[in-house]
Amino acid sequence: MASEHGRSVALLRGVNVGGRNLLPMRDLAAIFEKAGCTGVETYIQSGNVVFTPPARAGKLLGATVSEAIRKRFGFEVPVVVRTAAALAAVARGNPFLAAGGETDSLHVLFLATAPPAARIAGLDPKRSPPDEFAVRGGEIYLRCPNGIGNSKLTNGWFDGKLATVSTGRNWRTVLKLLALSSVDGGQP
Repeated sequence: MASEHGRSVALLRGVNVGGRNLLPMRDLAAIFEKAGCTGVETYIQSGNVVFTPPARAGKLLGATVSEAIRKRFGFEVPVVVRTAAALAAVARGNPFLAAGGETDSLHVLFLATAPPAARIAGLDPKRSPPDEFAVRGGEIYLRCPNGIGNSKLTNGWFDGKLATVSTGRNWRTVLKLLALSSVDGGQP
């Protein structure tokens, strides 16, 4: 049952990918519980956690979890947190859905901080044709018709250009996390 603070989602970057940064999901859930979170659920092995934060967590929860992972497992992991309401807004705001884009080619990069307009203006929209991107607030929407693995629109490129940290999820995962975090079943 959600508290008055509502459900949230934590998105970890680079966990259990390519045999690196191995982090069992039961251990990750325990870290969130130790931080005072309730109703903790993980989704797939790539570092997605749905939870109800403690009343005083504020914006420090991601840093608290990241530090606990560093201390226990010995590696740094960026943790980006979104409320269920913010995740619903992300699902509603995908510009490539409105254009009739194929959902298998859609991804979202969640940014640790929203970039300034001047940095966004410096991005090259022709970096990786036919791929497209749109920066909206703290998210970057991607449409990669030839697959994300073939795109030059990478976390590293966006992080460097926008001076932030990002973690990406495919559209199916975004919708599943929305459903897991929402009282209404995740309808955008």
